[in-house]
Amino acid sequence: MAPAVRGLKSLVWQKLKSSMFDDCKKEEEWKIILLDDYTTKLLSLCCKMTDLLAEGITVVENVYKNREPVPHMKAVYFITPTKKSVDGLIDDFITKSSSRYKAAYVYFTDFCPDNLFNKIKSSCAKSIRRCKEINISFFPYESQVFTLNVPDAFYRCYSPTLEKTKDRDAVMQVMAEQIVTLCATLDENPGVRYKSGPSDKASKLAQLVEKNLENYYKTDEKSHIKAKTHSQLIIIDRGFDPVSTVLHELTFQAMAYDLLPIENDTYKYKTEGLAGKEQEAILEEDDELWVKIRHKHIADVIEEIPKLLKEISSTRKATEGKLSISALAQLMKKMPHYRKEISRDLALGTDAEGQKVKDSMRVLLPVLLNKSHESYDKIRAILLYIFSTNGTTQENLDKLIQNVQIESDSDMIRNWKYLDVPVISSPAAQQHKHPRRDRSSEETFQLSRWTPVIKDVMEDAIENKLDSKDWPYCSQCPPTWNGSGVVSARQKPKATYQDERKSSARLIIFVIGGITYSEMRSAYEVSQAYKSCEVVIGSTHILTPKRLLDEVKSLSKPKDMVCIKDD
Repeated sequence: MAPAVRGLKSLVWQKLKSSMFDDCKKEEEWKIILLDDYTTKLLSLCCKMTDLLAEGITVVENVYKNREPVPHMKAVYFITPTKKSVDGLIDDFITKSSSRYKAAYVYFTDFCPDNLFNKIKSSCAKSIRRCKEINISFFPYESQVFTLNVPDAFYRCYSPTLEKTKDRDAVMQVMAEQIVTLCATLDENPGVRYKSGPSDKASKLAQLVEKNLENYYKTDEKSHIKAKTHSQLIIIDRGFDPVSTVLHELTFQAMAYDLLPIENDTYKYKTEGLAGKEQEAILEEDDELWVKIRHKHIADVIEEIPKLLKEISSTRKATEGKLSISALAQLMKKMPHYRKEISRDLALGTDAEGQKVKDSMRVLLPVLLNKSHESYDKIRAILLYIFSTNGTTQENLDKLIQNVQIESDSDMIRNWKYLDVPVISSPAAQQHKHPRRDRSSEETFQLSRWTPVIKDVMEDAIENKLDSKDWPYCSQCPPTWNGSGVVSARQKPKATYQDERKSSARLIIFVIGGITYSEMRSAYEVSQAYKSCEVVIGSTHILTPKRLLDEVKSLSKPKDMVCIKDD
């Protein structure tokens, strides 16, 4: 049984099924599968235990841990080509008499270096029936969202302590290789573009991706050189749109991850009553209630909950672990009341009535003086003020930090300069901003007022409106997309567009240094509006405002002082 979720997750599962499980499957023969930390997460994102059982897998084990031998069973090793994982494999077959398993079928996520391959060859070659590379080095986080397996990429890309070091070059190369495995899974050889700017990071990564794409399609399994497909890959630096990273979002998924203690997409809560039990709700795509409400405005969610719950509970009972009725009610209760429109006034430079904000400092001060606001909220407000004015004076910044008493966290503000975002204003610091689309007539704009800049980029790319000077190709330009079939994002799409559409083109967006939940939402909104194109968005990791501020603060610290949160 294949997973119900379509898109990236389904594609990854189908690739694993055909390249690995079908490759080693025998009728009525059960096997054990050995995974490392990376492949455990990868499999958990795209299949369930029932899917593995259908492929003849009866037990899932960790390759790093000590295990009981099962010498009458064959084992499938789905591992990363790293020393630790390879050592785990070799340890299972040190001698033929003490082998843990009858035989091994080895599948690497990516290219296995010669030194590790030779180590396997000299240690346990006789026990290995298969040894293949699958080429999947990314996580299918959602049906149209991917992340890479590089938890420290933000620090390694943006910290001044690693400027012009081999460390930075190495992380760029790893990211490029992982992005190519995404393109290969999608069966795309896209035209690669990047946003030109003061930093060369996007340009460097784009060139590396293009080079790796050329190499991959020269040496793919069929040995054919694959021509450029009707797709684009656009690489963007995180400093391109700082506002979307710190703004208080008003749509349900973004707001929940911003304001609630959600860990590993799991929300823990207590049921009501004196003997309240601890429960957990897993926020995942095979939960239809979650998919229906995650991108809706908070006001709509509150209004629609009774109707949605009635509709879903009439078709089937709420499943344990899903976003059940009680879980949703708890989620809504725990969510702090959204405070003010102030952040939007600062971000847009206009108030709710569309009047220009003449004095941003007057808008900012009530937030800073309010003792009930946490320092993170005050820092976010200061940053929005700085972003809206394209930097402030050194004297003004020092006063703000001192008056709000955030000296110990001041690097959360000052370190944005390492992302090429002006913090101190100067004639040279004028940031070249992407021209914004007029969305004043859109219903969603009336509710939220802020649209991530990346949504404008997606729409401009599909409509062929990106200026080639600002968005150069580092590869041969793919054939022009047919704009005649394009539907404006202002028109409401049919609900069943995904079932009807046979996508003719893909737009892949990659942001160096994290994407926000509002930017992820934009990929779905644009795909719904433009039926000629599917948008897939990805990054090194998913950001919440708090996590980003902590990462920005760490940029000025020495490498050995930085604690990296692994996803």
